[in-house]
Amino acid sequence: MIDHTSREKYRAQFHFTPPEKWMNDPNGMVYFEGEYHLFYQHHPEGTTWGPMHWGHAISTDLVHWEHRPIALEPDENGQIFSGSAVVDWEDTSGFFGGKPGLVAIFTHADAYPETGRPRQRQSLAYSQDKGRTWTVYGGNPVLSNEQITDFRDPKVFWYASKKEWVMVLAAGDRVHFYTSPNLIEWTFQSEFGAVEGSHDGVWECPDLIELPVDGSVDQTQWVLIVSIGDDPQFAEGSRTQYFIGSFDGSVFINEASPDTVIWLDHGRDNYAGVTWSDVQATDNSKLFIGWMSNWKYANLTPTISWRSAMTLPRTLHLKTGTAGVRLVQEPISELRMLRMEGLSWNDATICSGQNLLSGLDYEYYEIECEIDLGDAEEVGFKLRKSSHEVTIVGYNTISQTLFVDRTHSGESGFHEAFPCKHGVQMDTKNGHLKLHVFVDHSSIEVFAMDGEIVITDQIFPDPSSTGMEMYAKGGEAKVVSLSLHPLKSIYSLAAISG
Repeated sequence: MIDHTSREKYRAQFHFTPPEKWMNDPNGMVYFEGEYHLFYQHHPEGTTWGPMHWGHAISTDLVHWEHRPIALEPDENGQIFSGSAVVDWEDTSGFFGGKPGLVAIFTHADAYPETGRPRQRQSLAYSQDKGRTWTVYGGNPVLSNEQITDFRDPKVFWYASKKEWVMVLAAGDRVHFYTSPNLIEWTFQSEFGAVEGSHDGVWECPDLIELPVDGSVDQTQWVLIVSIGDDPQFAEGSRTQYFIGSFDGSVFINEASPDTVIWLDHGRDNYAGVTWSDVQATDNSKLFIGWMSNWKYANLTPTISWRSAMTLPRTLHLKTGTAGVRLVQEPISELRMLRMEGLSWNDATICSGQNLLSGLDYEYYEIECEIDLGDAEEVGFKLRKSSHEVTIVGYNTISQTLFVDRTHSGESGFHEAFPCKHGVQMDTKNGHLKLHVFVDHSSIEVFAMDGEIVITDQIFPDPSSTGMEMYAKGGEAKVVSLSLHPLKSIYSLAAISG
């Protein structure tokens, strides 16, 4: 049995997409009583950005999703912009009669009646039935600031040592921190970012998480994630940076120099990502998902009845490397349930004129490989390939650059910035390159060197462009190991039943 949406051109087959109409930022991600909730910015009347609602879906495995009715819709306080959700385990809010329940903290967006200037205020809603229905708090809004126009996207978490809630909030081109005993009354604590990191655009969708360093439960650091809106001056468009430092419940201190900029993803299409609340991972990692698009062209991508997808869910870790402590992203292990019988190679030579993958053609699949670069000047994969289309994932050994080239990846005339080649400098280990690549109908995600570097990009190839090639230029390289797995669609009965 195949869901009808799976037949739509460009419809992702193993990424989350809305059933129809517009989607952007992931919101309100929370885990409660065996279910992962994903809310998202949603315009139910059109396929471009419009009056914002919270769409909603539920999953037990982060791979297959049950679409639910719209959770929150505009009211007398305005549209429903981005925000977060938490489990109020101790009923600090008083909404649940002493039992645990779900509280959403979000931005209400409207305009000042006197001037028409945009107004953004923080509000609450709560659910007493595991997120199925939501009651908007009668005392909304609970936090406002008349001086700041861009005042939005609250991410809230429980800070156990002080027994209080912490909110990190985007405020112009910086973030503010607030605390509360009950999710209703909020007190300003501090500000961060006036002179730190990138200010190429307005700051949005912050998140603050604590992670072990190199797997050690005795050494942790805090990671402040901040997305940056599109500025026409910069080809990259909207993207996401992060800071590593310390947090004492009130103040975040960046351990790097103020002018240090660390990007979460080196592709064009991973924005507004945040982590799930209340997931208790055994290794204290965090679960992250982003909106797989870019404000430079998000309203223009060539889908018809729906628009936008989410990235693959990833686990976040901290690892010490030559540049210091950095985030590592790994695709969730649950994706392995989609693997069909695959192919594998070992100790094979890659050279000009030879193609290990000749004759293979898949629309969506997963590649894992380790390559001994040998004396090759460039090595990589040509994917979703035909006589006129190709997306290239390559590594240039001279410049030590990992790149994705989507210049000829398929339909791209909707915006001049879309067809491009971009990359990042990356060290290999002893001349060995490790890649983990996911290819879907309209996207490619590259996890390099065990997730130390990630590139996420949309592509829009013709469905007939299914060829693939492994190539080397200027010398020979060797496949140490290579596995290729066609993937089941999340819409197929076989995938749903496992």
